Amino acid sequence: MGRMIEVKNLTRTYGDHTAVDDVTFSCKPGRVTGFLGPNGAGKTTTMRIMVGLSSASSGEVTIGGYDYHDIPNPGHHVGVLLDAGAQHSGRTGREILTIGARTMRLPASRVDEMLEMVSLTETESRRKLRNYSLGMKQRLGIAHALLGDPEVLILDEPANGLDPAGIRWMRDLLRGYAGRGGTVLLSSHLLNEVELVADEMVLIGRGRIVAQGDKLSLASLDTTESTLVTALDSEALVRGIEASGWSLAPEGDGFRVAAAPADVSRAAIEHRIVLTDLRSGAAGLEDMFLELTSTAQREGAAAPESLASISSAKGSHR
Repeated sequence: MGRMIEVKNLTRTYGDHTAVDDVTFSCKPGRVTGFLGPNGAGKTTTMRIMVGLSSASSGEVTIGGYDYHDIPNPGHHVGVLLDAGAQHSGRTGREILTIGARTMRLPASRVDEMLEMVSLTETESRRKLRNYSLGMKQRLGIAHALLGDPEVLILDEPANGLDPAGIRWMRDLLRGYAGRGGTVLLSSHLLNEVELVADEMVLIGRGRIVAQGDKLSLASLDTTESTLVTALDSEALVRGIEASGWSLAPEGDGFRVAAAPADVSRAAIEHRIVLTDLRSGAAGLEDMFLELTSTAQREGAAAPESLASISSAKGSHR
């Protein structure tokens, strides 16, 4: 197993509208890459170009070094789920998988294996697609993507319609798949769905990449140091913190201090202040995601070239 997805300077325009704007990123074997951004940010367009359903205005996408159209019997190499409802609504789930298996010259037993893998019962498999819930359609779509035992999975919003147990099941499935050397690209507009499974994340807003990297490098974009703190004696806390040279402002039941938690703790000890809560006030990954993508959606900000440049750009927005 192991094929890399490489997106290089990809642009797609529709008249005066630029849906994807000079996008560059890669997805590595053995890793789950989360492709994150608000609805309308360009995720689906990028993924459609990857699998040959739309053409690029400029730039290119390769999978294992090949254009998707040049991969022989692509279902054996690339599993795709872009729209769980994009099948004939009058066919049963079993019929849909059987047609896919025949197209890929797979044994009929593969259909039963996939139905069992995605927990669709025999009764459910014989229902027509029009009678499937959204969650069942997603499970069937994932089964179809995995039919050919591909090396690469490209999944657009696969958690839509899944209940909490289904989301956990999908997370475990994708982790196991990447653990065996597969390459996974997983899109979502909800960071908390992807954060637990993704090794790498690519954030897109208004068709442009606004940040990319692992969770640690993305979290490091927040260069501001602050602490949220409460104390038994709020007036003593204010006096002690100000005497130590730090500024603070009311927030919630306590204060936000422009200092690291360790500095605030030392000041409290020095001034004999009993703290009832002390935590980092740095923005979490979700805050970072919302700020970066919403800024791009509002302003059409130019795509930064590196994490460092994002950090400096972020500072200029504050």
